[in-house]
Formats: sequence, C-alpha cells, structure tokens
Amino acid sequence: MAQTGSGKTAAFSLPLLNNLDPELKAPQILVLAPTRELAVQVAEAMTDFSKHMRGVNVVALYGGQRYDVQLRALRQGPQIVVGTPGRLLDHLKRGTLDLSKLSGLVLDEADEMLRMGFIEDVETIMAQIPEGHQTALFSATMPEAIRRITRRFMKEPQEVRIQSSVTTRPDISQSYWTVWGMRKNEALVRFLEAEDFDAAIIFVRTKNATLEVAEALERSGYNSAALNGDMNQALREQTLERLKDGRLDILIATDVAARGLDVERISLVVNYDIPMDSESYVHRIGRTGRAGRAGRALLFVENRERRLLRNIERTMKLTIPEVELPNAELLGKRRLEKFAAKVQQQLESSDLDQYRALLAKIQPTEEGEELDLETLAAALLKMAQGERTLIVPPDAPMRPKREFRDRDDRGPRDRNDRGPRTDRGDREDRPRRERRDVGDMQLYRIEVGRDDGVEVRHIVGAIANEGDISSRYIGNIKLFASHSTIELPKGMPGEVLQHFTRTRILNKPMNMQLLGDAQPHSGNERRGGGRSFGGERREGVVVLAANVVKVAVVMVVVSAVSVVKAVRRVVTTPPVVVVSAVMRNPR
Repeated sequence: MAQTGSGKTAAFSLPLLNNLDPELKAPQILVLAPTRELAVQVAEAMTDFSKHMRGVNVVALYGGQRYDVQLRALRQGPQIVVGTPGRLLDHLKRGTLDLSKLSGLVLDEADEMLRMGFIEDVETIMAQIPEGHQTALFSATMPEAIRRITRRFMKEPQEVRIQSSVTTRPDISQSYWTVWGMRKNEALVRFLEAEDFDAAIIFVRTKNATLEVAEALERSGYNSAALNGDMNQALREQTLERLKDGRLDILIATDVAARGLDVERISLVVNYDIPMDSESYVHRIGRTGRAGRAGRALLFVENRERRLLRNIERTMKLTIPEVELPNAELLGKRRLEKFAAKVQQQLESSDLDQYRALLAKIQPTEEGEELDLETLAAALLKMAQGERTLIVPPDAPMRPKREFRDRDDRGPRDRNDRGPRTDRGDREDRPRRERRDVGDMQLYRIEVGRDDGVEVRHIVGAIANEGDISSRYIGNIKLFASHSTIELPKGMPGEVLQHFTRTRILNKPMNMQLLGDAQPHSGNERRGGGRSFGGERREGVVVLAANVVKVAVVMVVVSAVSVVKAVRRVVTTPPVVVVSAVMRNPR
C-alpha cells in the first residue's frame, strides 16, 4: 500500500525486468491499469527502464485506440503488455492475447479499478492466467473487495505499507477557501492571478464542468483546456502533450480523466469541486509535488461541504488551514509585479535603439505642445496593460461571512439546551410551533453501525448535508453492530436515494436500502417531524436538480388562533414571497 507519486512504477518494473527473457517473444509481464492515461504512462516508463535491454518490446492496450494498431504490435511478440481491464479482456476473448508464458502480473491502482467498476473484469482476467507466475498488487487503500482478490489469487501474500507521502511531505502546501461572496469561477481567476505556478490542474466533478470552467478561463485570458472522458484518444494525447511542452498552462479535468497523469510542470492543484471521499483528494493532490518537487493544493469548500473537509482532515491526520479570497489590493500588486517583470525582460533586449528612434516621431496633436516622456510612458503603460487593468477598483463591501460550526464539533444538542425563552429575544408575537405526529414514513437500512464508531449525530449530519433535508424531518434512528436503520419521509425521490447510497459516513459508504413502511409511533415519541414527499402535501417540497436532486421540505404548523392573526396581517401587509433553495432547521 502506497500513495500516488511514491515510485510504485519503478518498484515493480525494475525487479520484473531483471527476470525477463528478451529472447522469448511472448508476453511475460502483464500490468493492469484503471485508465488509458495510466496505462500509457506505465508503458512509457517501462520502455524507458528497458531501453538498454536489446529486443525488449512494450505495448499498451486500451480502449479508444484502433484494433489494427494493437494487433500489429501484438504480432511482434512484445514481452511486456500494459492495458486497461476492458480492452485486455476483449483481446483474451478474441484470442489475440496469449498469456501462457506469463511470469509476472501487476495490478496498479487496484482501489481505483474497484471504484470504477472494473473489479469483475480483473477477476476474470486473473482466472485465465496459468499458475506459476508472481502477482503484485499496488493500491493507495485496501478495501475488503481488494483483500478478497488477494486471498483468492495470491499465495501467502506479504503486505507492505508505505507511510502516506501526503502526511509526511512538507513540500505540498495545502489550504482551503470557504465559498462565500463570489461565484467560484470569479474566485478561481483571482486565485490563479495570486498564485505562482508553472502549470495547474483544476479538478471538477462532471464532464460539463470541465468545459464550463475551461471556457470561463479562456475568457479571462488563460491558456487552458478541458480533459474528460468524452474526448477521443488522439485529442486527449494531444492535450497532454501540449501541457507537457508548455503550450498549455491549465488543465480542467475529472478524477477519472486525470488518473495516472504525471507532468513535471504541474505545481498547483485546485479542487474546484471537493471530492466525495478522502482517497480521491489524496490522488488529486498527488498530481503536484511528485518525486519530492514542491507543490501547492487549494480546495474550494461550500458550507454544506464542511463535513467532507473534516473527513479529509481526519484521514490525513492534519488540519488544512483556511485562506481568504485575494482582494483587489493584492491583485493590483500581483499584476504590477508581473508587468514589471515583463518590462525588465524588454529592458535587457538588444534592439531598443530602433524603438528609441520611434519616440522622436511621436508628436502631440497640438502644435507647440511639448512632449513629456513621462506622460508618454504613462500613456503607453495604459495601452500595454491589456484586459487586466493595473489599477484594480476596490472590492464592493460584502456582508459578513456566516460562521459555520460543524455538526461534529457541536455534538448532540437537546432543544432544552437553548435556554429559556426570555434569553432568545421578544418572540411573543410569533405563533407557537407545535410538534405534530407525522404520518407516512419509510424505514431504510444503512451499512454503518456501532462497530464503525458511528453515532446518531453522524447519520443526521450526513442526511441533512447531502440531501438538504432538515434534521426535524428525520425519524427514529437505531444503531446495530454492523448497520443502522433510519426513518425518512415516504416518497423520497430515487435520485436522492441513489446519492445517499454513495454518501460516506466516517469514510464508509452508507449503501442505503429501502426496507419498507415504518411502524406507526405514539404521538409523544420523538420523531423527525417530516411529511410525505408525495400526495396532498407535496406543495411544500422544493426539488432542485443539479447533478444530484436535493430536497428541502418547508412545513409550518399554525394553530386556529394563529390563522386568524395571519389573515388580519395579509389585509394590511403587502405580500412577501420567500424562496428557499436550501433550508436547514427552519425555525
């Protein structure tokens, strides 16, 4: 077990190459990689390692490349084959890949192959390999599914753990910014201006986001490009080549598309969208600071994503410091520094004499007016500044940032802990809210229990944050040894349930499943206060679709006396419409 960038490729390549027979024109080493990019990278590395071994050939087999190209390479009898599970399995079925002489098998980034759904293909491939070969498995994490593979296909395997390079390397500077007061695209441009970097990767969650962010950066004058799974292989390779040779400075990519990418120029990683699990964050920031080089990692965190930030910090055993958004004063200073550097570069040029002669030909529009060279220089400076003005207008005043306290930091809190009503201001005019018995609830099972260290507050926090469902609409929660049950309003949309299935609590997926209708409870028993998501009460539900449907339920229970007051208020008061996209614990 070792993290990204710790030298795993050399660790398995060099010993296997030492035992290779160059005279045998048949695959002797097989390396399985989760993505095309990683397969190409490993193939290039092994080609470089074996360049002084006469007669040794390496071939990369991956989807997106023409079959005739791969078939020609296989007919030449390569000793080393590197490929993705899907394409390797296809060649095995076609009979175009012979593994009968195999002596070494490597599973690189095994946990990522599991996450991408390739693990069944991996098992099928391993089942077709004859006995007598050596197997090496490399992974940043060791889920149970990966351990099952080791028990099934490996004989008395020895586990070697390399301490996380991320927690021990001080040369990766990490920080996060709380998204507040400015859209992420605008903030991203500010951070890019303020940071010193050679090349950067910006990680987003979706393919559409790669295009949107790339377009926004292009409008701001940055040399950027998107990298996602919809690009054909030729275009992907061309984009990566541009990044390597300096023709491209910023790459906007998804986790899968950037898997295995190793470009020495990358000194900045921006997590535009926070990853849903800690392992992905580790892989992301591993794109910079590789092989001991200094790197910088920045994370954008929205308030509702603080729980994910805390999970990352717990996994990495460190506290990531918060940074402020670069202000107008800092931007002006940075722009002036960069402009001054360009001027200094021109001052060192040897052909300035011909431009001095041009200065004499520049005359003022009015006759008799003397030309002040300082004024002329100021005019030329104004012309040369381009779209990024050197004089940045001051920022507009922002409303104070709302202080966010994690649910985990607050701990469990009873409603009685809020103090007497007199301590909470004058609220006699407000209708007193009643807790009423809730009808239609459904019972769900989640695969996290007491043995995992989970508490009720963890479950409530996950449901409230990931589904934007107020905690008052969450019913009874029961903890068992290996699982828990939770009651939620009936008719929860399938998209929300699917999202909850992938949601992690204490770094373990919930895998939520519907068990059926919940049993009715007595009125004085503590319930979540939720309503059905369907039927006559659906008018109080707001459904937002933004990759994952998020649900916010607004309920107001009014007594008969309060209704009369409300009617009187309507007669004398203009109507006010309040639209709430996300409400947490509405009072």
